[in-house]
Amino acid sequence: MPKRTLKRLMPTPRHIKQIRSLRFLGDWLYQPNLWHINRGSASRAFFVGLFLAFMPIPVQMLVAAILAVRVRCNLPLAVGLCWVSNPLTFAPLFYFAYRVGAAVLGTAPQTLEFDLSWEWLSTSMLAIWQPLLMGCLLCGFFFGSLGFFTIQLVWRWQAVQRWEARRLRRRLAIEKATRDVARRQEAIAQRDEPDTAPPENTEPPPPR
Repeated sequence: MPKRTLKRLMPTPRHIKQIRSLRFLGDWLYQPNLWHINRGSASRAFFVGLFLAFMPIPVQMLVAAILAVRVRCNLPLAVGLCWVSNPLTFAPLFYFAYRVGAAVLGTAPQTLEFDLSWEWLSTSMLAIWQPLLMGCLLCGFFFGSLGFFTIQLVWRWQAVQRWEARRLRRRLAIEKATRDVARRQEAIAQRDEPDTAPPENTEPPPPR
């Protein structure tokens, strides 16, 4: 993480290019900046993907791909994060958004059965579209912003950690080199130091 972790989690370019609804983008799918991961492209992709995950529309991935092209964020991440709302999670997500919207607008919440289809959108949405849309926009903006700033902070924190680690390694290397130079200089000084000890008296003592 964030770069290596995101690469493992996001869909592969081959998988993205096989999605039929995205083929209309044509050569745009082969733009290098749509597949590159850096702090800016990843954080923008988190905002786009998480924002659209709360939008009650059946073409989330298509809109995510278009926005990824427009804002130049990582396309696989933006499309993959739309799957936060999937057949197992979209009902509780949208019901939560609906309750948020109802609370903001001051309307009494109703018991709902969500079905992400055109039929449901054309019938049930007439009664709840205002609190649902309000809640989806608020939740999408909140969680999209949360993802954006989380990636920004984590990326920056890891960059600072790597910089501190490099600075520590550099300092230790300088200290080791300084010690080595001092030891070499000490060894040279000891080797070149003249022998000042008085010569031993080898003459026999005078007779008494």
